[in-house]
Amino acid sequence: MASNYDYEDAPAGYEDQRRQDLGYDPNFVPDSVKSFVVHLYRHIREKNVYEIHQMYENSFQTLSDRLFKDTPWPSVDAVAHYVDNDHVFCLLYREMWFRHLYARLSPTLQQRIDSWDNYCSLFQVVLHGVVNMQLPNQWLWDMVDEFVYQFQSFCQYRAKMKNKTEQEIVLLRQHDQAWNVYGVLNFLQALMEKSNIIQILEQEKEGLEQFTATDGYDYNGGSNVLKVLGYFSMVGLLRVHCLLGDYHTGLKCLLPIDITQQGVYTSVIGSHIATIYHYGFANLMLRRYVEAIREFNKILLYIYKTKQYHQKSPQYEQILKKNEQMYALLAICLSLCPQVKLVDDTVNSQLREKYGEKMSRMQRYDDEAFAIYDELFSYACPKFITPSTPSFEEPLVNYNQDAYRLQLKLFLYEVKQQQLLSGVRTFLKVYSTISLGKLASYMEVDEPTLRTILLTYKHKTHAVDSDGRIISNADVDFYIDDDMIHVVESKPVKRYGDYFLRQIVKLEGVINDMDRVKLE
Repeated sequence: MASNYDYEDAPAGYEDQRRQDLGYDPNFVPDSVKSFVVHLYRHIREKNVYEIHQMYENSFQTLSDRLFKDTPWPSVDAVAHYVDNDHVFCLLYREMWFRHLYARLSPTLQQRIDSWDNYCSLFQVVLHGVVNMQLPNQWLWDMVDEFVYQFQSFCQYRAKMKNKTEQEIVLLRQHDQAWNVYGVLNFLQALMEKSNIIQILEQEKEGLEQFTATDGYDYNGGSNVLKVLGYFSMVGLLRVHCLLGDYHTGLKCLLPIDITQQGVYTSVIGSHIATIYHYGFANLMLRRYVEAIREFNKILLYIYKTKQYHQKSPQYEQILKKNEQMYALLAICLSLCPQVKLVDDTVNSQLREKYGEKMSRMQRYDDEAFAIYDELFSYACPKFITPSTPSFEEPLVNYNQDAYRLQLKLFLYEVKQQQLLSGVRTFLKVYSTISLGKLASYMEVDEPTLRTILLTYKHKTHAVDSDGRIISNADVDFYIDDDMIHVVESKPVKRYGDYFLRQIVKLEGVINDMDRVKLE
């Protein structure tokens, strides 16, 4: 077991004291770190995925907390000779080194550029070299996730031009290709194409592949690295396109993955949550509210049932944050498209507890309601980016909020258009048939204006799905025949199965309680 290695159990006092005496020395390698890299290198060469996972998830975090809380790890040059100067291992070590730096410290511009160069080298090896190793899915997901995060972070950093020093501006001019949006998209696209993952997933449907059944691992002595990186790159592409505000292309990139089923993306909790969060957000922005509600409901129920198992995970705080953000997005979806029947009782109960009062105020569509929509959207949306190179001409200005302001403006414009529809929906719920003239008088508008409002209602409660089909989001629909409006209310499908399953669980609980009672 990795947790029994001496690099974790060794007394920390001497190493900690020496580090305090010397300050941070990138060339000083504590004995526990030597042991860590030697064992990790050995396990990677032996393809011992279980031990690699233990060391990556637990030992790396333990050593970081104990020795490198507010300093970087030793430099790659300092540890290279312990691992035979292995080029691929050194690239993997630097990838972890930079990830730790981003998580615990504030990287300099040069370090951001160096991290980009390291990812370029690592992905070039995977794409064009011979990579004969198996790595845990968690690590491979973290590579793609961190790659997109550092791209997002660089765009935000570069967009804050006001306080840049002359030296930083010179560096930005020199390295204008670092974290270039086309470079980022090209790497993710290349990993997806070179891995043949789309063909593999197609063949799996025909029973010719076992990719999902084996969680992407190769049990015949091969490597899982390219295939799984290609798979997670589809999620990475969805995320990048969401950050750019191109929701249609983002969803198109995710099409090969059937998110209604379990898959490799569900084998890593961070990947599962990121996939559904961005998928749901993209559908929300494309007015596919029903699809967004359905997927948010499933993932929130899953997190509710399983979050206690991730309390010791380094991702636990991120899980809780995304959980809260998705409740806010679900509140927005249900306010714009009141399809409460799609939401599980447990999720609905949690939602009402968190946002019940705000959701009732959001139905009024007054200034206070728009302020709440603004607040929830701003809290729950991704950190949008402007990927273009900045203007280096004086005066230098910050433009890091421009993309966010544009997306917020588009969203609130959509909400304002829904204002007219709330009145229509109220009347349609009351009547099964009503004449145009009567409804026009109730709404205090003339008939031509009412027809425009009804057409707007039809337009706003329908959307185009990924296959190009028109789908309805309406809980109340209608058709007009001879100036008479005929209302068609969608009746909720009763889910008897869920009810019986809950009763069975309750009954089993009662039987277990009875079994524990000792009869005299």
